[in-house]
Formats: sequence, structure tokens, C-alpha cells
Amino acid sequence: MNKTELIDAMAADAGITKAAAKKSLESFLGNVEGSLKKGDRVSLVGFGSWSVSKRNAREGRNPSTGKTIKIAAKNVVKFKAGADLGKAVN
Repeated sequence: MNKTELIDAMAADAGITKAAAKKSLESFLGNVEGSLKKGDRVSLVGFGSWSVSKRNAREGRNPSTGKTIKIAAKNVVKFKAGADLGKAVN
């Protein structure tokens, strides 16, 4: 399911226009992104939680040349599925 299909499904399920569903989805995504940028954790009980984890700098190898390269430190987003979501998929 892509973003357009999700917006269509949200509009149909909630009985709202596609424009309202798109605005709701974009608001949700913007708020999740904003919280993660501040370093906060976002948790939806039963669905899952997003958090930010720091990945340290390290050395790696260029697979085509075999040369050692430096990989910079960065923050990565992690998602952990909730129990209800896990049960729904299995």
C-alpha cells in the first residue's frame, strides 16, 4: 500500500473526503517527524513505537574496489511493532 492508497482507504473508512484524509495523514507524519527530531519517542499502544538511535562512526569497505572508507556517525529511526500488530500479522 502506498500513500495514495492509504489516503483512499482512510477516507473510505472514516467517511471523509480524500483531502481531509490527506491533511490528517500529513499532520500525523509531521508530528511524528517533529517528535523524533527533538529526540522524543513516539508510542501508539498496540501498534508500535518509533525512537531515534545514534549510530557511531565506523569503517567499512567499498564493495567494488575493496578500499576502506569512513562511514560518518548518524541518527537512525527505529520502529518496534506492538503486541497487537504482531498478533494481527501472524
